[in-house]
Order: sequence, then structure tokens, then C-alpha cells
Amino acid sequence: MLIAMAGLPGAGKSTLAEVVGARRKTTVLSVDQIETAILKAGISAGQPTGLAAYLVAETLAESVLMNDNDIIIDAVNAVDPAREQWVNLAERTGSGIRFIEVVCSDEELHKERLVERAAKRELAGAPDRDAVEQSVEEYSPWSGVSGAVARITLDSAGPIGVNVERASAFLDA
Repeated sequence: MLIAMAGLPGAGKSTLAEVVGARRKTTVLSVDQIETAILKAGISAGQPTGLAAYLVAETLAESVLMNDNDIIIDAVNAVDPAREQWVNLAERTGSGIRFIEVVCSDEELHKERLVERAAKRELAGAPDRDAVEQSVEEYSPWSGVSGAVARITLDSAGPIGVNVERASAFLDA
């Protein structure tokens, strides 16, 4: 099964993905980490590093799925073309697909997470390139192919344990 996370930076996707992945013994592949590696390699931030990271993640995920293993993709997936990339991958590999969208209804908590995220990116040597602002502006409603795929929306302002249980129940259904 291909499990695709979605939501704004700092919403809590990565934390939920890591916990669900550990519980299910499923690999978590982070587009942010791939993009950080691309930037650390000296590729200019002016290049389409985000697109490159999504394509690298797709290639790696395809290999995992072709070996009959599950994978969690940790990415913003802000627009239908990004979401449909995963739907198409699932179709190509004959895999099931589920989307877990994560939101954070507590604005102060979300701001705190964004500060922490920026500090982590700086430590990793990756510039924080206004990705949050771009993502907020570009995050679009679910429609098209991705709108028809099974999806759950979880609010990370609530307890992580409750969200893990909800996510697990959704994935097992």
C-alpha cells in the first residue's frame, strides 16, 4: 500500500508518519529530506528542487512497491498534480493508496512548529526558502482523481495517540 501524507509544513505530517510507520513497520520517505540533500549537494535553490525531490521520491517508492512492501510518502502534496502523481504510481504498481491529510487548527502551535522546522532545516544546511508561505498560497482543494481516493483528515492539535489510532483504523479498513 502507498500511504501519502498531505498538509502544510508544520502541520504535523512527519511526526504522524513516523509513528504510524514505526507501528506498521513501514518505510517513511520524506520529500523534505530528499530536497535538503539536493540543496546540500550544491544545486541552486533557484532550480526546481521541490519537483526533483518529488520525482526522486516517486522512483524510490516505485521500487519499494514493486517489491510488495508498503511505503509512506511524507510530503506537502499541496496541489492535485502532486497528489495524482501518487495515484498514478499506485495504479502502475497495482498498489492500494490512501491519503492522510494533516491540519493544525491551533494557530499558535502551528507557528511554534514552523519555528522548530526552520531551525532544523538550518542545522541540516538547507535554507528555509519561504516554503510555508508558498504552500499556503498554493494549497488547493481536493478534486479530480485525487478527490476520489480514500482520504482522512486529522487535526494534529489533538493528541498524537488519538490521531495514530484514527490513521491506523483508516489504513486497516
